[in-house]
Amino acid sequence: LRRLAETNREQHPGYGTDPYCARAKEKIRRACGCPEGDVFFLVGGTQTNQAVISALLAPWEGVIAPATGHICTHEAGAIEATGHKVLELPQREGKLSAAELRTYLEGFYGDENHEHMVFPGMVYLSWPTELGTLYTRAELGEIHKVCRQYKIPLYLDGARMGYGLASRGSGMTLADLAASCDVFYIGGTKVGALFGEAVVFPRHNAPGRFMTAVKQRGALLAKGWLLGVQFDALFTDGLYQKLGKMPSRRRSG
Repeated sequence: LRRLAETNREQHPGYGTDPYCARAKEKIRRACGCPEGDVFFLVGGTQTNQAVISALLAPWEGVIAPATGHICTHEAGAIEATGHKVLELPQREGKLSAAELRTYLEGFYGDENHEHMVFPGMVYLSWPTELGTLYTRAELGEIHKVCRQYKIPLYLDGARMGYGLASRGSGMTLADLAASCDVFYIGGTKVGALFGEAVVFPRHNAPGRFMTAVKQRGALLAKGWLLGVQFDALFTDGLYQKLGKMPSRRRSG
């Protein structure tokens, strides 16, 4: 809030082309250990999931998710509204297992009628999950291994990522998450920001015209520096990690 007030009378170009966004993106790249990463600032979690998933899928593809995943339960059919099916798989304590994923994919491609079915085009996970559980480094690694075998991206919803990073026993860092996923987002809204999420494609692997897709999904903020200022503050002096360690209380609307 202090940084927003201090910059209130400054004038900047719009849509994230300002120096605050540039500086925040560089700080996020360093924190994630991915100097070649593509970073985008979007306005909220549902818009982010809709923009990323619809941009990565072909028209005939759907997204695999555990049945308790946010896109399955509390996003009002936002993904289905883009014309893509959410392919729900069984979960255990909110988590999808690599074995369950492999069994599903083997069964899909082993079905002689799969050309008539919705193709599995990517995998969606939440970290932490909607039940508050955490995938370990090994669990994410095994899921990512299956995704690479079938040439589908692994996407991590990080709306509450700050809590996971701060969780005792997690042992995970942003760099670990970047190494285990093809795309993820760092949640700002749930960790003290007024609004905003940072999408990271860690290996310079953003799909073509991604910002156009963001605009189309209503997730592009005209006054983009308001996102840049907040994420610049969040990634200065470890503030993001400090906020994740605060006593549990609701930090979002």
